[in-house]
Amino acid sequence: MARRDIVVGLDIGTTKICCIVGEFFAGNPELELDIIGIGTVASTGLRKGVVINIEATVESITQAVQEAERMAGVEISTVYVGIAGGHIKSFNSTGVVAVKDKEITQQDVQRVIDAAKAVAIPMDRETIHVIPQEYMIDDQDGIRDPIGMNGVRLEARVHIVTGAVTSAQNLVKCANKAGLNVAEICLEPIASAEGVLCQDEKELGVILVDIGGGTSDIAIFKEGAIVHTSVLAVGGNHITNDIAIGLRTPQHDAEELKIKYGYAIPNVMSGNQNIEVAGVGGRKARVLSRRILAEIIAPRVEELFSLIEMEIKKSGYQSLLSAGMVITGGATILEGMSELAEQIFKIPVKKGLPQGIGGLKDVVNSPKFATGVGLLIYGAKNVTKARFPIREKNIYDKVYGSMRSWMRDLF
Repeated sequence: MARRDIVVGLDIGTTKICCIVGEFFAGNPELELDIIGIGTVASTGLRKGVVINIEATVESITQAVQEAERMAGVEISTVYVGIAGGHIKSFNSTGVVAVKDKEITQQDVQRVIDAAKAVAIPMDRETIHVIPQEYMIDDQDGIRDPIGMNGVRLEARVHIVTGAVTSAQNLVKCANKAGLNVAEICLEPIASAEGVLCQDEKELGVILVDIGGGTSDIAIFKEGAIVHTSVLAVGGNHITNDIAIGLRTPQHDAEELKIKYGYAIPNVMSGNQNIEVAGVGGRKARVLSRRILAEIIAPRVEELFSLIEMEIKKSGYQSLLSAGMVITGGATILEGMSELAEQIFKIPVKKGLPQGIGGLKDVVNSPKFATGVGLLIYGAKNVTKARFPIREKNIYDKVYGSMRSWMRDLF
């Protein structure tokens, strides 16, 4: 019987920190991932996807992990962590090598990927992902797996994602202080795509937009490969701020109003629906029309979608998205988002929910868990890779311990 493996995704977001535990059978060609535990707490140590308070973030991570451990009945030691923020930059690159023995081997593939990623990157940035898009052998393009094929010239097109060194280090430091190893850092829109997109959508051409509290993450797929990624430093918190200012109510009350009564299209709202708005500093609550709330929300959502539209046009792939758009993330729970997106982008838009999972899937059946579930799937697909966890002190301890045991065996 196949061995059961545990994989853990840690979504360190601007508004929430979510830890999701999954279980799957190692060696099974058909990945069957069951959710067995989840922990979610409010996040107070991040702004626009970047850590600004390490201690607050560590405390929230610890609480989320403990909650997930209790539910799953396992001890969590290693996690896959998502990264976002305005510092994320990506680009496409090409590499070419000569094939030594006519038949292409894994070493040839690694050499051509190394050639493609051999580009100048500023010292304050580091490479997070190098994702192959396609290979070409002697001008024959569209090849997904060139190993075993014959040729004399191998070319690779790759998508490279980079981020600020300090932002990545701070994420890892927070996880380490919470007693966790980081197996790998994954760009959040790539993780979300694993969680909510199907292969047919990726083949036809689709844009994924993950709108969280502090950032909006974009990933564009064409012919099964990722061709563009970007992160905009604007999200659902900006809508909440507008409500708080416009209705003169505290932030937490503004967030509740947005979730319970918010709507992105005011024109379809009747004027006779009323809501109660809490006052600031002990002032009396007021009763206002729900349409007023929608009229505050709509301009900000339209502005957000216009920024996303500009990013899509800048990518050059706006005419190749036959499968339309999938929106996900906590901010898309707001009613009317899909309809307004269709009006602005003039393409089919659907709301993305986590898919391809079992177990406690009803618990995570919401757009706000797209990244967390996606990190699980990404981790399960890559868990067989032999690589050290990102926790240097722990690595040194393991090596030192091994050396001591060798010495005892020798003497």
